[in-house]
Amino acid sequence: IADTPALDAMTQAYTLPPETLAAMASDARVRTLELVRDLDEVQMFGPRLGTVNPPCWEIGHVAFFWEVFCLRQLGEEGALLPGGEELYDSFLVAHDDRWELALPDRAGTEAYMQRVLERVLGRLGARTTPRESYLYQLCTQHEDMHGEALAWTRQTHGYPTPPIEVTAAPAAAVPSPTEQEASSGNAAIPGGEFQLGAMPDEPFLFDNEKWAHPVAVAPFRMARTPVTNAQFADFVAEGGYDRDELWGYQGRLWRRRAAAEHPRYWRREGDAWLVRRFDRWLPLAPREPVIHVNWHEANAWCAWAGRRLPSEAEWELAAGAEPTPDGRGLSGRKRRYPWGDEPPTPARANTDMSAGGPVDVAAHPAGDSAFGCRQMLGNVWEWTASPFYPFPGFVLDEPYREYSAPWFGYHKVLRGGSWVARSRVLRNTYRNFALPDRGDIFAGFRTCARDEG
Repeated sequence: IADTPALDAMTQAYTLPPETLAAMASDARVRTLELVRDLDEVQMFGPRLGTVNPPCWEIGHVAFFWEVFCLRQLGEEGALLPGGEELYDSFLVAHDDRWELALPDRAGTEAYMQRVLERVLGRLGARTTPRESYLYQLCTQHEDMHGEALAWTRQTHGYPTPPIEVTAAPAAAVPSPTEQEASSGNAAIPGGEFQLGAMPDEPFLFDNEKWAHPVAVAPFRMARTPVTNAQFADFVAEGGYDRDELWGYQGRLWRRRAAAEHPRYWRREGDAWLVRRFDRWLPLAPREPVIHVNWHEANAWCAWAGRRLPSEAEWELAAGAEPTPDGRGLSGRKRRYPWGDEPPTPARANTDMSAGGPVDVAAHPAGDSAFGCRQMLGNVWEWTASPFYPFPGFVLDEPYREYSAPWFGYHKVLRGGSWVARSRVLRNTYRNFALPDRGDIFAGFRTCARDEG
């Protein structure tokens, strides 16, 4: 790892103490098991779909990742599950084959997970090296991301609401009329040269965030909040799904193939819309962000509304840049989070499933960016106009060389984070990515005005 310049610069800058790494690893494992503890043996497999994994495979895979990318990288010998590569290596085992594997039973899988965790925790000494810190954070955040995947698997299959304790204060999700007014309309964002991407002195990063490089961004106006259910329902009511001129070529193909007439998980009941959240049909909350829409649907709404999706450079600038004192330019300073450099809290962002679901788009004013854009981290992932490509000078990080490179060019970039995402994964420079027809993930969008300049 030390031979990889990009990784070496990062690990030397940020090393967590062993007790912090142990707490993170243990917390990630608790969440993984919480997300499956109420599922029966049939649900632990679920139907074969191209967008999800069998939960019984997924939980074994995260333990195998710890064994391969932490323990073995640090010199541990001897497989904790002989033949594990033939079961859980995601680049060796074809997706559709994961339902046919001779996997350990639930008790055997959880016993393997526990053996790995005990070895992971037991090898931490009084101090950690940069290399150890990097590998522990890599494996923790990998497990965190699979936790979000388990949540969208439950949503896809209509399984019950995950048994995760709701800990956020209800008042934080109920904005006052003043907060609602403050979050309306557009924020004026000054243009200028902006450093897109992560700086070498930031904490843990993935390879696709590296490194910050100058981009020229023209002034633009961005919506202070994501598009709401009510705004998207107007598009549906005006026949947006039937108007070919609103959809690009690939979008039209997707819409016809999917026979889409409205967002997935919506259904009409009389004069009202209902939305399915896990196994419950709920009245559509007009001021919550529209969620589970794909990139094609977001683009079609923009064409209908005379708006556009932001580029990822515009998104990151609006989330992380600070203006000059007169507000007419950029100071050159970047924030780690929209509100500053302090970690996320329930007052600033809806993350970690702590609120039990998405919240009003005007909630969490304490999390505003310097330009007054709300909820740029948490509540809902936000599609951008940008395809997922490497930044200039991209270098594969070892040992997880497959994290980004196989997906360049085919996916679109999402930014921000959802109400399900773990807060320790999120930051202004974090780049999520998905195929443009993916609407199963917890994704929505915010828009920019078209009349800049």
